[in-house]
Amino acid sequence: MGRPAGDAQVALSSIQPQPRISVNTYSPSQHPFTPAHCDRHFKRIGYGAMQLAGPHVWGPPTDRAAAVAVLREALELGINHIDTADFYGPHVTNQLIREALHPYRDDLTIVTKIGFLRGEDQSWLPAASPAQLRDAVHSNLKNLGLDALDVVNFRAPGMEGADGSSIGAALAVLADLKKDGLIRNIGLSNVDARQVAEAQQMTEIVCVQNHYNLVHRGDDALIDTLAAQGIAYVPFFPLGGFSPLQSGVLNEVAAAMDANPMQVALAWLLQRAPNILVIPGTSSVAHLRENVAAGGLRLDASALQALNAL
Repeated sequence: MGRPAGDAQVALSSIQPQPRISVNTYSPSQHPFTPAHCDRHFKRIGYGAMQLAGPHVWGPPTDRAAAVAVLREALELGINHIDTADFYGPHVTNQLIREALHPYRDDLTIVTKIGFLRGEDQSWLPAASPAQLRDAVHSNLKNLGLDALDVVNFRAPGMEGADGSSIGAALAVLADLKKDGLIRNIGLSNVDARQVAEAQQMTEIVCVQNHYNLVHRGDDALIDTLAAQGIAYVPFFPLGGFSPLQSGVLNEVAAAMDANPMQVALAWLLQRAPNILVIPGTSSVAHLRENVAAGGLRLDASALQALNAL
């Protein structure tokens, strides 16, 4: 994946300046992506709600009114899908989403995750027994105020990435819940290609959510496979997560394009593959607007060459 640093510098020198982007700039990122086997239409920039909870994704936000304002602004800016989980808080982000947005617009898709719980010591605990998965679905339904969940991602075990274990038993439970009408679509999170294939033998998968960004590209082959199948790929930590992306090359590309580095990192993801949906999270309305504006930033060949060399 590496290219000599000198090549990146040559590419940087040829980047053409662009006018500052705004949230009203039209771009292909506004085109909806409809996954195979799914009737939900996703604009390619969504919103991840995890940061609305308190520190370490635990407890309520410091400013509840500000959190509600971010969610409402997201929809005003044209976002039509929100990523959440009832173990964020726990329960906090789902309750905020309901407070801010219920009754929900018809075009809004709420994507949630199950497969983990939070311990009283704020730990993250795998919770994938049949009873735990069913309880998690009902908890999401209750706190979101829904009769059925648009998309449920099974978050597979493994704190440092996919552990490669079989997920068949969990998928069987989700498939039954789908038959019962409590889940409309099933996705996966924190999985490898073999686990995706295992799940697809049992039920239709509409999206995969894994760790991926400009400098964490282990899923390149999986992204291309899913794109060929019409399945959405949703990178979590698209901007580096709790340790934001740091790169001199990224900073230089951003400066040449009159954008900020995080906008360039999002634009790179949007141009990486047509099935990528980004869900950057923030608790700030100003930061939210910057993230959405990234959809109007188009990276030329020289910028892409420099970034791909990282």
